[in-house]
Amino acid sequence: MKTNRRKFIQNAGLSAAALGFAPQAIASGSRNDADKDGQVLFIGDDIAVANTAYGKVKGFMLRGINTFLGIPYGADTSGANRFMPPQKPKPWTEVLPAVWWGNTAPQNMEKRYANVYASFVDHWNYDDVSEDCLKLNVWTPAINDGKKRPVMVWLHGGGYANGNAIEQDGYHGENLSRKNDIVFVSINHRLGPFGYAHFGAAGEKFGASGNVGMLDCVAALEWVRDNITNFGGDPGNVTIMGQSGGGAKVCVLTAMPAAKGLFHKAVALSGSSLKAVEKGNAEKLASYILKEAGLTYNDMDKLQQMPWKQYLEFASRAFTKYREDLKLPMFGGGGGFAPVVDGTYLPQHPYNLEPAPTAADVPMLICSTFNEQSPSRTDSALEKIDINGVKDKLKDRFGDKTGSIVDAYTKAFPDKRPIEIWSMIASNRQNAIALADAKSKQSAGVYVAWFGWQPPLFDNRMRAFHCSDICFWFYNTDVMITHTGGGARPRKLSTKMSDALVNFMRTGNPNGGSLPRWPAYTAANGETMILDDTCAVKNDPDREARKALA
Repeated sequence: MKTNRRKFIQNAGLSAAALGFAPQAIASGSRNDADKDGQVLFIGDDIAVANTAYGKVKGFMLRGINTFLGIPYGADTSGANRFMPPQKPKPWTEVLPAVWWGNTAPQNMEKRYANVYASFVDHWNYDDVSEDCLKLNVWTPAINDGKKRPVMVWLHGGGYANGNAIEQDGYHGENLSRKNDIVFVSINHRLGPFGYAHFGAAGEKFGASGNVGMLDCVAALEWVRDNITNFGGDPGNVTIMGQSGGGAKVCVLTAMPAAKGLFHKAVALSGSSLKAVEKGNAEKLASYILKEAGLTYNDMDKLQQMPWKQYLEFASRAFTKYREDLKLPMFGGGGGFAPVVDGTYLPQHPYNLEPAPTAADVPMLICSTFNEQSPSRTDSALEKIDINGVKDKLKDRFGDKTGSIVDAYTKAFPDKRPIEIWSMIASNRQNAIALADAKSKQSAGVYVAWFGWQPPLFDNRMRAFHCSDICFWFYNTDVMITHTGGGARPRKLSTKMSDALVNFMRTGNPNGGSLPRWPAYTAANGETMILDDTCAVKNDPDREARKALA
């Protein structure tokens, strides 16, 4: 199925924002403000031309920022390259146009926009889908000017199965690049059974197959190392950052020997990956795929050559049967299509009690939101639920402990209504704090934030929801107006958060901007920066409540 992003954004009437024509860039004092109302987009033969190791690329300049979209960092992953580590892109001789997004990695695209409210809020952006998806985007203030700017490499969310580098308009790097003089890179890479189906039992040739999606990320970081100087960036100062599944990818990269030295700071938002998939579980799931396809390990070439949609269908059915046969819950437990502890590319679980030694010198910033899940977002009647109703709703999940858990959160947050207590329990910080506790054992600093800013949308039912903090970090609150409403209020917090992020990128320490002093996290005190209209540091504000969850 071909999903045409251009048609979607035109129909939505939001094409200006989707292409990066961001009100924030003007409202924040760009060179083209009201009294200098001149041309903002420049494209031509000699505009935004840069060298890469594989050939020249030509982008465009938008409001003073050089923009390159869809630059290849790896070869097509279809056919014989399916399940294989990424290969280098084939060099080109002509100047390559880099003015449109790269292909989205293969994934289930059926009914992508079926939920109209979800489509409205997150303004999903998807384009053509292809295994030729190893592409990246670059935003930079200058090309070959001799400056060494900090580099941000953004890893998109969507678990390990969905998403792309421009899934939300808030992912754009233009505003952060301009405001803080940094280079911003975002990448596409293999997902789901294309990136994480472990066919190692088929022989050494397929030994990497359970982690090729993460090896794609490593290849993108190698491209940054080898090419980003030409784009005004410093390959010696690279920060990896991701949200949700992207945050999990950040954690995994810190545990991969192949990624060591390719980045220097790490930011994980709402995605704290403590463990990866056990090798035995991953191999069992791969055997289910072969069985579903009517093949054996001797037929791997047939599995590589079949159309991607057919393979994805086999893999999806196999995953369902694997879960049913092992009587596993649909989410969590038993593994799935995710990075694999294979002993080679991923030698150990990233942060299962002890942090991976490869992460020892990498400072980390961890953030989650108050309301990753908000039950009343699409059901306004739940706003009137009482505390006993909350206990009834959570009983299937927590059993006999439900009452004590709800009472503990109510005691810790006496100002919260029952619906908010429900949301905070469902959105608890157990994994984020477990990651921070493990990381704090290493010498590099770790900083913890908790995002609580509430958007004035959907009758205030959205709360501080999953994904809502991204556009604040990237100074995109006026771009991602379906998350913020736009205007001065979110922009004020975004200024503070984006400055802290770039300070962290430059030095490994977020301090030096307009946020209150942000101390490094310790397991003893649980120092946490609360991000809201008024920001403040609190010592582990939900510690007693979390104890009830243990």
